[in-house]
Formats: sequence, structure tokens, C-alpha cells
Amino acid sequence: MTMEESLMILQEALEYHEDDINFPGETMEKIKLLLQGQEASRMDKETYELDVKLEATLMKYHSPYPEVRAICDPTDDPTMPVETMRAYLLGLLWVGCGSFINEFFSLRQPSLSLQSAVFQILLYPCGKFLQYTLPDWGFTFRGVRHSLNPGPWNYKEQMLATLMVNVAAGSSNFMGYIVTMKLNMFFGQKWVSFGFMFLMNFSTQFFGFGLAGMLRRCCIYPTKAVWPTVLPTLALNRALLKPEDKRLVHGWTITKYKFFFIVSGASFLYFFVPSFLFQAVSVFNWMTWIAPKNAVLAIVTGSYLGLGFNPVPTFDWSVMGYSYPLIVPFFSTANRYIGTVIAALMILGMYWKNYLWTGYLPINTANVYDNNAKIYNLTRVVNPDSSLNEAEYKLYSPPYISMGNLTYTGAGFAIYTLAFAYMLLNDWKTLSEAVRGFWKGLTRRKSSNYEFYKDPMSRMMSVYPEVPDWWFIAIFLISVAFGIVAFVVYPTNAPVWGMIVIILVSAVIMVPSALIYSVTGYQLSTSSLSTLIAGYMIPNNGVANMLCRVYGYNTDEQAEGYISDQKMAHYAKLPPRAVFRAQCSATFVQTFVTIGAIQFLMDSVSDLCSPTQASKFVCSWPHSLYSTSLLFGVVGPTRTFNQLYPVLKYSFLIGAVAALPFYILRRFFPRQMKYVHPVLIMTGFTRFGSTYNLTYYTPGMYLSFIFMFFIRRRYLSWWTKYNFILTSALSAGVAFSGILIFCALTLPKAKLNWWGNTVPMQGVDYGRSATLYKLPPGETFGLPVGSFE
Repeated sequence: MTMEESLMILQEALEYHEDDINFPGETMEKIKLLLQGQEASRMDKETYELDVKLEATLMKYHSPYPEVRAICDPTDDPTMPVETMRAYLLGLLWVGCGSFINEFFSLRQPSLSLQSAVFQILLYPCGKFLQYTLPDWGFTFRGVRHSLNPGPWNYKEQMLATLMVNVAAGSSNFMGYIVTMKLNMFFGQKWVSFGFMFLMNFSTQFFGFGLAGMLRRCCIYPTKAVWPTVLPTLALNRALLKPEDKRLVHGWTITKYKFFFIVSGASFLYFFVPSFLFQAVSVFNWMTWIAPKNAVLAIVTGSYLGLGFNPVPTFDWSVMGYSYPLIVPFFSTANRYIGTVIAALMILGMYWKNYLWTGYLPINTANVYDNNAKIYNLTRVVNPDSSLNEAEYKLYSPPYISMGNLTYTGAGFAIYTLAFAYMLLNDWKTLSEAVRGFWKGLTRRKSSNYEFYKDPMSRMMSVYPEVPDWWFIAIFLISVAFGIVAFVVYPTNAPVWGMIVIILVSAVIMVPSALIYSVTGYQLSTSSLSTLIAGYMIPNNGVANMLCRVYGYNTDEQAEGYISDQKMAHYAKLPPRAVFRAQCSATFVQTFVTIGAIQFLMDSVSDLCSPTQASKFVCSWPHSLYSTSLLFGVVGPTRTFNQLYPVLKYSFLIGAVAALPFYILRRFFPRQMKYVHPVLIMTGFTRFGSTYNLTYYTPGMYLSFIFMFFIRRRYLSWWTKYNFILTSALSAGVAFSGILIFCALTLPKAKLNWWGNTVPMQGVDYGRSATLYKLPPGETFGLPVGSFE
């Protein structure tokens, strides 16, 4: 490489990455210094030229991000078997197991799930077993031989099977809607059958794939789209299948493979302590033990009822790791935590002033109440078709929500306009390039998307056939057709045109949402916006509102999930068409398994969705879904905005206006504002409104500072080798231990009654019902009867 070429590469890197919040600051300063010339760098000629060429070589032939260099190679072998029969066999097998387990535990708080790390550990010995036991039987198709045993179980087979499990073994979001629709404590719709669940589950699980085509141009191919959430999966895959030298790294010589099993084993054993032996250290509400019956103390510091102002809130990894502190970049965690603290202080101040009668209700809950501060009795105000009975509504009460839920709802609305406006101002170039690339892909079908990108990953991937855009469009149309059938055949009272409108609006929001997710690790949902739009289109019907809303949520949930796995495949150099086929087949299996899992859960777990359910199946998501559907579906946004909570309608304006000053500050103070992201700060406000609070985010902030900031800066080699393995091992140990504890101890109803397991439950914090203000006997709060319609 010549000096002229090297300097040109560095100049291009400077222009492209100058506002890149994931690009290493030290590297950026070094590039700027090198571009100023030899004299400015104060190096001798030989050292200066060597440094210039080394940095340029990294930019041209590898990745500028150390975390990406740690998990992928700068070379590729296109002849390595990928889409093998044994990869499909193992992938689909663990999709079935994982889908059932993850769906079953999705309603627990905090949820327990088998993540990519666990499946990789399970896939690896299974793959090696098939390598030694399957015969080399096969056939040749179009000049390519397909064998049961094509040789050693390799890195790409493992990665393909992992991707199948990764996207399809998670819980189905729509099953939370089924719980809200079927359980008597919610809408109690008995007509919800297997046929309806299948049609809607198939539709919602697949149609996000159809919207993923355009996102490839802005969220996979650009180097800036790091996707930090996929890096641990790739790191573990390398630890399992790539040969590794025992070289000294800051005094450590242990291999990543051995390190994983030691940490996961310790995590497995330790989880018995917070989960069964000494449950008080799980959600460690020790400050409320001082005065268990003191409502004010519980409201401020409580982990169940309150806001969680507690410096030491847990010793349980399932709580500490809830915000993925060893995966998400530190700037992202810090921005969101700052927003969470600001929101908590605001909630506290407004609550003390009894703003909009919230002082009569618990400060942070997703439950909906009537004017007697009792749980809202929906059966009094709805007709058999789940529409609003206006006459009974006027005689009963409007629905009232907690201060935490009010903040969550308002911030949820503000995020949409803030994200859209800020991304248009700040990332217009990336968005315009993506649109042009999508149009060229449709009009120039024989051209490759990769020809517009010069980075080494895209150059290596250009040898593989791409997924045509019409494949995505076909999947989209089929999935929408299934949804239309469900809407028409069953008594949903939801118009098809409502679903179409929600899809179109959500598709527009999806682009800035995916951009934010690819850089920060935060996924922006369109669920709240969909609820509001559906409320205007289909007034006074909670079930119809939910069914339209699900498409708004799953537009992002499925499309961005598929895109993140495509980025993982991009890093691993897997053929895009193989990934597409594998993910579609795995999702089809998941569609059936998740239905069975949720039905089994509803049939086997007693007191399901109660706030005090013994095994913590408190159903945070269905409760939140129910409250917003009641507020904006049954009662409707017109009544909510005009009579109950007028402040909410200004949330959209606040979000749009807030984008401008942040953009101006970033333009005039780029260095100082580089790591300040208004959308992430605003998302901190959405962390309340259910059963979650600072308890679940404060320990994550500690860990993120230690590992993602301090260790990453001071001990980069150690961090590069062990950080992602550490978080994978901790999560794997907790998941296996949680499943064993549930099957061996919880289901047989084994209990260990002693102070360490009972003390968290003895005060008003665990009861979750204490309030700041008490209603005098026989009186009500809120709007007087007759003043609301």
C-alpha cells in the first residue's frame, strides 16, 4: 500500500466516522494527527509511514471497531458447507424446545429465557455428535452434493443453526395479546380459538420479514451499523469452534472456552441463592425493612411498589443483566439511565402534588383504577362484543392510571416525533442513500447491492447471491392475507383497513427506529403510537384496538429482529439466501410451538398474572397492554385527551420541538455533544408504568461503567477476549438454573420458609397497593359523575 493510498483511506475514514459514536476516540485522534503530516505527529519518517499504513490497512481490510475485529475474520472461505441437512435438523429441534421454554417464562418478572449463548452451547456437542455418527449419505443437485455428514461440524453450520434459533426460539409477542384477550381478569374473550391464534401468530411473525428489504441498505451494509447486541453471539461461536492460542492477556491465559464453562457453572450454582435459598437478595428492598409499614419509604425506595431509589438493589444476575450492561455501549446505557433518573424525580414530584389524582393510586403500576381507587371493572362498561356501553360508563367511572404509567404513555408518544425529527436532521444522508439503494434494487434487478459499498465485509459477501426484493414482498403479502382472514372470519370487530393503515404508519417509523437500534442497541417500538391511531380509527373497542396495535409492534419487532440476524450473518459471511430460508422455516415451527406453550401456561399456572403470583408470573406486558387498550381502545383517545389526561396530546409536539435544540447543539458543539442522544434519554422515561423501576437499571449502570467504559479503555485486550463470553456465560448459567429450579422445586411447590425468604414480603412494598393519599369513606376522586361522557 502506498502512502498516497493510505492517506486517502484515512481521510475518507475521518469524514465517514467523525460523528460515529461507536468509533474509538483514541483512534480518531490518532488519524487526525497522522493526516496533519509527519512534523505535526513528531515521529521519524519510518515510524510515521508505518503508523499511517497500519491504520489504513485496518480500515481497508478489516474493521475500525475493536469489538468487531474480536468476533470476525478479515478472510472468508466460500466453499465451506453452510446449509446442511444436519444444521437444519439441529436448528429446528432447538427452535421447538427454545420456543416453548422462552414463551412459558416470558410472563415472569424478570423473565427467564434461553438466549443465543445457551443454544450455542447445546448445538455444539450435538453437531459434534452428528459429525461422528451420521453416515456420509447424500445426493447431488445442480452440481452440488448434499450429504448427511459433509465432514467436521464447522463454524458456519453452527452459526446458521444459531441464527435459526436466535430469531425463532424467542417468545411470540402476539401470545401476550392472547393472554390479555382470553383471561377473565382482562377482556375474557372466549371465542379465541386455536384457528384464530394460528392465523394471527403466523401473520404477525412473518410479515416483518417483508419489510426488511429496504432496511438492508441502511442497517446491514454500512460500517457504522455495528449492531452491538449481536456481538456476544459471534464471540461465543468463535470460542467454541475457532482454534485459540493460550497467549498472555493482562496476566490471563485461560481459553475463552474454559472461561465460559467455569463462569456459567458458577452462575448456575449461585442462582439457587437468589431464586430459592435467600430470595431477599434477588430484589433487595433492604431499605424498606427499616419501616415495613411506612408507605412513603416504600414509594421512594421500594423495589415492588416504588421507584427503586436504592444504591444496592440486587445481587441477582437476572436483575443486574436486565438492561444488557455488558453488551450495549456505555454511552447508550448512560443516556438511558440519565433519562430514567430524571423521569423518577419528575414522577415523584408530580405524585406528591397529586397531579391528575395520581396520589390516590400506587405510584408505579400498569393497573387501571376507577374513581374509588379499585381495580377497574371492565365488565360494567362493555357490551358482549367488547365495545363501550356509554350509558353504563357514564354511571360508573373513567379509567385512571398511575403517575408512572402516565409518564410512560406520554414519553412513548414523544419518542416517535423526537426520533423521526432528529434522525431526519442528523442522518439525512444515510436515509437518502438507503432509499436510493432500494429503488435501484427494484429497477436494476441484476445489479448487486454490495457494489455501492467498499468496506471489506461487503466485498467478501459480494460473492454470494443476494435475496431478491420480491422474496420479501411475497412473504409480506402472504402474511397480510393470513391477518385479513383472521380479521374477517372471527368476531374481532376490527376492520381490515385499520390494519393496513397501522402497517403503513409503522413502516415509516421503522427506518429511524432500525437506525437507532443498529448503532445504540436500543429498539424503538411503535406499539403506543399504533394504540393511539387504532383508537381514533376504531373508537370504543378494546379488542379491535389491540389487534390493530399488534401490527404496529411487530412491524419493528420482526423486521428489526430479522435485520439484526442478517447483520450477524454478514459478520459471519453466511450466504444471505441460506439465512433467509433457514429463518423462514424456523419461524414456521415457532408459530405452532408458542401457541402450545401459552395454552399450557394458562392451563397449568394458578393465579396467573396476579401481582403476588408465587412464581413471579405477574404478566407485566399483558397488564400494560390491557391498561393502554382500555384507555385508548374502550374509552378512546378523544375522551382521554380532552377529559382525562389533556397533557398527553402535547407529547407529540414536545418530542418534535425537542429535536431541534439537540441538533443545533450537536452541530455547534460536536465533540461535547457526540455521546448525547435525545432519543435514548427520552426512552429512560418509558422505563416506568409497570412493575419495573430503578431497581432493574441501577446495577446495570454500575456494570456498564466498569466493563464497557473503564475496562474497555484500560484493558482492551482482556475486554476484547473475555467481555462477551462473560455475559453469555452468566446468562446461560441463570437460564439453566432457572429451568431446573422451576421444574424441580416450583412446580412441586417446594418452599423454604425462613426470614431471608419472607422479609421482602412483610411490608407494604410487596403488596404494591400503598398510596400517598387516602380516600375518605364513601367519597370518590377525579371527574364528578355526570361531567364525563
